[in-house]
Amino acid sequence: MIQIPQKIGETFLRYFPVREGLKALGRSLTEHCPAAQDSQTQVEMNKGRLEAFSDGVIAIIITIMVLEMKVPHGENLEALSPVLPVFLSYVLSFTYVGIYWNNHHHMLHTVTTVTGGMLWANLHLLFWLSLFPFATGWMGENHFTAIPTALYGMVLLLAAIAYYLLQEVIIRAQGPNSLLKKAVGRDWKGKLSPILYSLSILATLYSPWISQAIFVAVALIWLIPDQRIKNVLARSDA
Repeated sequence: MIQIPQKIGETFLRYFPVREGLKALGRSLTEHCPAAQDSQTQVEMNKGRLEAFSDGVIAIIITIMVLEMKVPHGENLEALSPVLPVFLSYVLSFTYVGIYWNNHHHMLHTVTTVTGGMLWANLHLLFWLSLFPFATGWMGENHFTAIPTALYGMVLLLAAIAYYLLQEVIIRAQGPNSLLKKAVGRDWKGKLSPILYSLSILATLYSPWISQAIFVAVALIWLIPDQRIKNVLARSDA
């Protein structure tokens, strides 16, 4: 049997999100076994697996990002100076991952039937989100220079497109009376974000700080509480 060094084991156990992420992944794989049940129970089961798996992956993504921040050698504030860019890039990416998790959670509340297309579209979204730790670390380690910033913008762009595709797959599966369609309406945030991300990539040719300003602006747009899905669900239950 392979023995894991005690210090390594203790280091990983200290990080709560890892344990929670693995628990969520375990629940998604073990608790929801196929069985002869009525259709409503099966729908809830499928949606539960989808949400539990996604939550577990997102929790691990956040954990990997924070593990990229190395503890500085020194006991004064000057020792924190070299890791400040890494910390700022982590804050930005943590905000974005949190926004995706929040909106993904609300979007799944509108799902009544889980299809194979939804599963693949969801995996597509998780793939691009899983690249956040790499893009975040590279940008922070290189102090927001042009090429790492452009790559970060590309990951944001592709994640936004993947989220939009998942949204459209759900709307198409729900049909003409789609609750999600009623909730998103014209979806100006979803359509504006890819445009701004594309501009941020082009802006690295002039100044990476313009790109950073665009990243922050888009994050602030999405941080504003959005009650559309909640209101539509409340009306449908009335």
